[in-house]
Amino acid sequence: MAVALAANELRLVLRRGEGLLVTFVIPAGVLLVFSSFDTTGGTGTGQPVDRLLPGSISLAVIGASLVSLAITTGYERAYGVLKRLGGSPAGSSVVVASKTTSVIVVELVQLVLLVGIAVGVLGFVAGPTASVPLVLGALVLGTVAFAGLGLLMAGTLRAEATLALANLLFLVCLVLGGIVLPLDHLPDAVAAVAGVLPPAALTEALAIGLGTSAADATGPMLLLAGWAVLFAVLAARRFRWD
Repeated sequence: MAVALAANELRLVLRRGEGLLVTFVIPAGVLLVFSSFDTTGGTGTGQPVDRLLPGSISLAVIGASLVSLAITTGYERAYGVLKRLGGSPAGSSVVVASKTTSVIVVELVQLVLLVGIAVGVLGFVAGPTASVPLVLGALVLGTVAFAGLGLLMAGTLRAEATLALANLLFLVCLVLGGIVLPLDHLPDAVAAVAGVLPPAALTEALAIGLGTSAADATGPMLLLAGWAVLFAVLAARRFRWD
């Protein structure tokens, strides 16, 4: 039942043009467009793709596990779909498992697409300190954190409010996540706040995992873990099926 529901979730993803825009087109566009010129003001090191690949992957995770998941779940809740599925033989646990599976599949496709563009088109080469386990760990924690936030909104707000807030948060993450511009290009007060938020932590952890940053991964990974636990617990306690 979980596989059947997950397959249906993936079919719905392919049918939603706005979802494909957020999850695939925008992250790939950010990577391609902003890698064609230096957005660091001449103060950065290495190629622009070295910074933009982690940022575009982070943006893709946010699009799939926050924006797309929150909006679709919010409207399914409003239309009574979740209530009926939760009362079916599948039960709520299978519904959650199917949604989780579909998000993971989408993110794997996103990862292959973005890394393929970076390597094949932009000449990206992973640094000597690159770590696949660290990249995967950051993706898992980032997915849990943003999916928890998405489900928290979808399970407590009206569908229309979830739609508006999810899109707003996507734009905020694009600005404050170190995705297009490094955090040190923002005002000091804004950069200090952005540095402890999950988008910037995910971007930094991915940069370290891809070997494009020599920073210590402990800080961003602990931040991601903290946000993941917080949002997962809040979503579990506050989510309402109808």
